[in-house]
Amino acid sequence: MKWETVIGLEVHTQLATRSKIFSGSSTAFGAAPNTQASAVDIALPGVLPVLNRGAVECAIKFGLAIGATLNRVNVFDRKNYFYPDLPKGYQISQLAKPIVEGGTLTIIVPSTGSGQSEERVIHLTRAHMEEDAGKSLHEDFHGMTGIDLNRAGTPLLEIVSEPEMRSSAEAVAYARALHSLVTWIGICDGNMQEGSFRVDANVSVRPLGQAEFGTRREIKNLNSFRFLQQAIDYEVRWQIETLEDGGRIEQATVLFDPDSGETRMMRSKEEAHDYRYFPDPDLLPVRLDDAWIERVKSTLPELPAAMQARFQNDYGVSAYDAAVLTGSRALADYFEAAAKACGQGKLAANWVMGELSAALNKAELDIARSPVSAAQLGALIARIQDGTLSGKLAKQVFEGLWEGAGEVDAIIEARGLKQMSDSGELEKIVDEVLAANAKSVEEFRAGKEKAFNALVGQVMKASRGKANPAQVNELLKARLQ
Repeated sequence: MKWETVIGLEVHTQLATRSKIFSGSSTAFGAAPNTQASAVDIALPGVLPVLNRGAVECAIKFGLAIGATLNRVNVFDRKNYFYPDLPKGYQISQLAKPIVEGGTLTIIVPSTGSGQSEERVIHLTRAHMEEDAGKSLHEDFHGMTGIDLNRAGTPLLEIVSEPEMRSSAEAVAYARALHSLVTWIGICDGNMQEGSFRVDANVSVRPLGQAEFGTRREIKNLNSFRFLQQAIDYEVRWQIETLEDGGRIEQATVLFDPDSGETRMMRSKEEAHDYRYFPDPDLLPVRLDDAWIERVKSTLPELPAAMQARFQNDYGVSAYDAAVLTGSRALADYFEAAAKACGQGKLAANWVMGELSAALNKAELDIARSPVSAAQLGALIARIQDGTLSGKLAKQVFEGLWEGAGEVDAIIEARGLKQMSDSGELEKIVDEVLAANAKSVEEFRAGKEKAFNALVGQVMKASRGKANPAQVNELLKARLQ
């Protein structure tokens, strides 16, 4: 039997406010345990929550960025459950009337094998504001659990997708696109190691062609894209094997163990009625008016989709390249600065996505910490364009830039890397190569095209890679006629 995977993601995004959603406590990461938990955060008797306006504006920004409906009146609810790191015994969240409903996110699913990369539009169900819980610490205590309430009350935007993804690759592409967007518009720092961006994956399988969904299991708190893909792939295999062996899937919450690469059951999955939601009596409904929304809208940067269209129009890059180059604000800004510096958009895109990305990946650096600045890369590309450097020599100059050996022209001069373009000098080398490779000349004239490439290689070798490849081709063709 052929099976189809069905995936929906719930992403908890910590909002980039200085204080918590219902108190003035700091949201800074890394403080000593329980030093940033106020009377409101730990729910002492008699305290009342006061809504953080900045958290609401972050939610408005997100709704605008995905083209969603902003509910002009939205309401906070109490979600009741007991857990040691939830001081109140309930979480303030939004259920019936969230601030954001609908919206879409366009993703690029990488090609597999010889296939083409695919563009897909994923629909979002909703995004709602809520408070984060504290944190249980197990590894630092022997036989006990520590409770750190610093995180309690940190503002979250929980973003829920429709169950429209059909593979782990699509889920990762969606999570990456969402991560890029929330950091792009400045509502989240996106630090997955610190828990600022956490993904829950709802996964089920069904026979191919069946309309009804299978029973889902929710994989909780995935804090890396790699773990997200591994967890989904394992869960899909497990569910299919269970069903094919005659078993049944029970709705459950599961955890992913990166060491074993397996998911394991945590508890049976709760439904909304299990939480006994009801409107929070201490918080008034949030009312959005057009003037407030317009003020927030005016603070949004150029969004990725608009920038992609502009990159295609202004710099002549493909739709796929534009999508890659707008993977983050930092990357987009770097590319545009390099393209403007050299006036060669397509060539700049090739270098940013090729040589530069490879070097950054190898060194495990992000674009913000690149040893080669956008201005330097632009200057390097300009020297390729004006004929000073061949592609091969340019790579040597790039290595010098990466090592901090100086600026482009200084490296070219110091290392003698200027491309040989003097026709008289090149003609002499070409004639010497033809005289020394009579067999290749004969084979070319007999119709073997590979012999020509061999001659080009010999000329480049004789010139120590400094010959202008285009001139070498022209001179050889002229001599071999």
